[in-house]
Amino acid sequence: MISTERLFPIPHSSLRRGTRNSNSRQHRRASRRERRRAARKNAKTQPHQPRRESRTLTRRDALGILALGLLLLGSYFPAFFAGFVWDDEIITEAAVRDWSGLWRIYFSPADIEREGHYWPLVYTTFWLEHKLWGYAPTGYHIVNVLLHLVNTLLLWRLVARLTVPGAWIVAAVFAVHPLHVESVAWVIERKDLLSALFYLAAFSAYIRFVAERRPRRYFLALFLFALGMLCKSIAVTLPVALLIYHWWQHGRTTGADLLRLMPFFAVGLIAAVADTIFYQSREPLALDYSMAERVLIAAHALWFYAGKLLWPANLAVIYPHWEVNIADPLAWGYVITAFAGVAALYRFRHRIGRGPLAGALFFAVTLSPVLGFVDFGYMQFSFVADRYQYLAGIGVMAVLVGAATHGASRLPEGWRKGATCAAAAMLIVLGTLTWRQAGIYRDEVTFFSHIVSHNPTARGAYQNLGRALLAAQRPEKALTASRIAAEQDPDDVKARVNAGVALVRLGRFDEAEEWLRHALELDPRQMVVLQNLAEALRRQRRFEESLEFYRTAIQIDSGNALPYAGMGDALFHLNRYEESLQSFNRALALDPTLKTVRAMRESALTFLGRAGE
Repeated sequence: MISTERLFPIPHSSLRRGTRNSNSRQHRRASRRERRRAARKNAKTQPHQPRRESRTLTRRDALGILALGLLLLGSYFPAFFAGFVWDDEIITEAAVRDWSGLWRIYFSPADIEREGHYWPLVYTTFWLEHKLWGYAPTGYHIVNVLLHLVNTLLLWRLVARLTVPGAWIVAAVFAVHPLHVESVAWVIERKDLLSALFYLAAFSAYIRFVAERRPRRYFLALFLFALGMLCKSIAVTLPVALLIYHWWQHGRTTGADLLRLMPFFAVGLIAAVADTIFYQSREPLALDYSMAERVLIAAHALWFYAGKLLWPANLAVIYPHWEVNIADPLAWGYVITAFAGVAALYRFRHRIGRGPLAGALFFAVTLSPVLGFVDFGYMQFSFVADRYQYLAGIGVMAVLVGAATHGASRLPEGWRKGATCAAAAMLIVLGTLTWRQAGIYRDEVTFFSHIVSHNPTARGAYQNLGRALLAAQRPEKALTASRIAAEQDPDDVKARVNAGVALVRLGRFDEAEEWLRHALELDPRQMVVLQNLAEALRRQRRFEESLEFYRTAIQIDSGNALPYAGMGDALFHLNRYEESLQSFNRALALDPTLKTVRAMRESALTFLGRAGE
């Protein structure tokens, strides 16, 4: 806040010892009170201009960085032992794995089959990391946590430059808030971290340009913004956020401000439209919501995000869809209260300052791309996700922490110490919640178990849990999860395959055949179904029947070793040793690590009288 002395300097003559004033002592005290009131009012309506930054790292700065680092690393410690979950499998694609993949990432993005967006900088980091440590998940998680730390330090510097009270606490809350776990502990959400890094750096460079009027600052901000758009399109809101910054500082936005930001709008528009066209070409999506329904979704989502930010309990990876009913008056309550809140903040801006309204507008604008006005793929799973407010929450954090810090600074010394202890306790609680939330990314069984515990109807959750349990060699539990998935969606082929595979592993071949034949009716070209149905028949010693399905599986995917191995075993038991030997040789050529197949090949050679080979 601007000090009273700076706004209303006391004349030097009145401070001379022994000077008499015709006013009474009470009048002087009243004058000082009036000056303080006027200063506080002016400070609320006239925010500080960004202060010049010292280029010298002070001891206090170093201690602040160290404290933020320890706080963040301690809170995210479980993430260092996490694995890959769900969409993380995208980084195993050839564009990341191959040395030539870097060209494809930029110039042939469709080669990344499971990614619908053009965000090449994200996959460039994965490509580099694969060359350093392959697919060891620890390295990827360490990079994510370090990127979050860099973002935290950038935020501290930015908020301090804007002279928001309690800048370090704002950064600390950002560092350990459990809503950010999804963006940090989930490898594939690197996109949130990288886009935020360039967003914050561009914001900082722009306000330095405004203060110093150096063209290189302007072009640096524009370049950083473009890089952010190549990481995730949610950065498109930066130009509007910069307009909000101008209004917060001066109470208005001028034509010059808008003209200065036109190149930012142009870059954002071009990048966003290009990404949308690419996305629609890969994953055409048209959700049947009217504009009125989209308004209800957006208003409800805004209050949902604000509520989770203030009370981060029962966090879920996939939140349940809520019912959208334009005839429900309570649903319109979210819309009315949202507009009423903005109107109240604007009405009382002369009393409480423009900061609260600026923070609320930043929050809403930064979330606007994912509020449901434009269709995006994740809306099929949920209307909201924690990771979407990685940047947006900064507006609310800055307002609340800044107001609390300003209020605490006016308390008596004893109360100020109590406020400091309360802030420390809050950070400890948030850090503990983050530590617990980071633990759900340990492996896919833990991850999907967490999803179904919070949202049993989540799309595909039980099916994915069944698959994860199979990979963890827990067929009994996998069967239970797969049956629930099949009950929720009788046409879910993958759920029926998982159930069939689990039954094969449990030795219940008749039941497995029933599940797999049903899956085959739903999708006759599903190689996994054919492979496992052939396996169930072979394990029942129905070798001739199994051969038919093995051959069909090979026709669909001739590069898979397993059908060749199974077919070789079936031919061996039919005493067709020469044919079985050919199948075993082909399986080993595709996968030399199959020790069981190698042993069976030796048996076939022995029966052919060629044991010496």
